[in-house]
Amino acid sequence: MILSPSILAADFSRLGEQIRQLDEADVPYVHIDVMDGLFVPSISFGFPIIESIRPLTKRVFDVHLMIQEPIRYVEQFAKAGADIITVHLEACSDVTATLTAIRNAGCKVGLTIKPGTPIETVYPYLPDVDMVLIMTVEPGFGGQKFMPDMVEKIVALKAKLAQEQLQVDIQVDGGINPQTLPVVLEAGANVIVAGTAVFRGDVKENVAGLEALAQQ
Repeated sequence: MILSPSILAADFSRLGEQIRQLDEADVPYVHIDVMDGLFVPSISFGFPIIESIRPLTKRVFDVHLMIQEPIRYVEQFAKAGADIITVHLEACSDVTATLTAIRNAGCKVGLTIKPGTPIETVYPYLPDVDMVLIMTVEPGFGGQKFMPDMVEKIVALKAKLAQEQLQVDIQVDGGINPQTLPVVLEAGANVIVAGTAVFRGDVKENVAGLEALAQQ
């Protein structure tokens, strides 16, 4: 399991301290949700936040762009410090061009879909991506309840990747906690986004608890 704590659930009055806590907990990734108020209803944060926390850690910055036509900003997010850039298939008028722009900017390529979009829509792009993110909540808000019917998408994607003999990470985001984590891992996910389950309470203890569950 690669754990990618979502700073959307962090305490922004002490964000620097919480980034350092993630370092101390030795998490591999830091998940950064960028929302534009158009593709999703909420607005979160953009380049200045990423630039300001980039010097604080060498962790992989896993940037999830919930924005319309993300190709417009790929280079800027790469320069701000993104290591992985994930875009929504539904937000791109030219998906292939957007994925190519991410690769050309020197970042790993992620592709995601909303819960209502069939998993088969990502299949044509699997040779061009490093990771597929399966949303287990509607994108745009933190703290939502896990949608169990999305587990079928994880299973189907895992089978398709095996059939095509492709090494692509399967990331899951939304409602991940000690109860839902074993379910998505069993289904085939290997990159786990967790927000509240990491930042509510003691970060280091929470990370250790999730990692222990993953090893069972």
